[in-house]
Amino acid sequence: MKVGYVRCSTVEQNEERQLRMMAEQGIDAKRIYTDKASGKNTDRPAFHKMMNYVREGDTVIVESISRIARNTRDLLSIVEQLTAKGVEFVSIKEQIDTTTPQGKFMLTVFGALAELERENILERQREGIAIAREQGKYKGRKPINADPEQLAAVCARWRAGELTARAAMQEVGMKPNTFYRRVKEAGL
Repeated sequence: MKVGYVRCSTVEQNEERQLRMMAEQGIDAKRIYTDKASGKNTDRPAFHKMMNYVREGDTVIVESISRIARNTRDLLSIVEQLTAKGVEFVSIKEQIDTTTPQGKFMLTVFGALAELERENILERQREGIAIAREQGKYKGRKPINADPEQLAAVCARWRAGELTARAAMQEVGMKPNTFYRRVKEAGL
């Protein structure tokens, strides 16, 4: 059975091109797993569902290697897991067949190139941010300046069990890491 995996790095990106490629490969839409998340690691819900779903004799098809992994270690680990299950891996763009030694070698080379591409993207991003800072166009995220008294009051209600942590965070407008850091810094 053919199983497709589609990934876009952000919610704003469109996966339609990849979905069309999957349809051209004859993959049933019900067997296409789609994530809108970075490929920097394997913490992706549809990816995990796909890995749990595939069985011996299946073939996992991706548009390109960079869609399933952006670093060589993850890529080789994923292919090793698939191979252990008796599942083949096919990358349409690179035309890789992992059942041969040459295919495994090419997979490693292309995986390293995907990782290099990701590192280059991050480097260009850092350079662009540095230039924008120099020009005064980029100042980073605005700091969250929660009222210390409000934070203390919300924290007291949270500690007393009147609020869940999530509700407390929403009340002060903070994400989990910021909330817990500010609580710790304030000694609450």
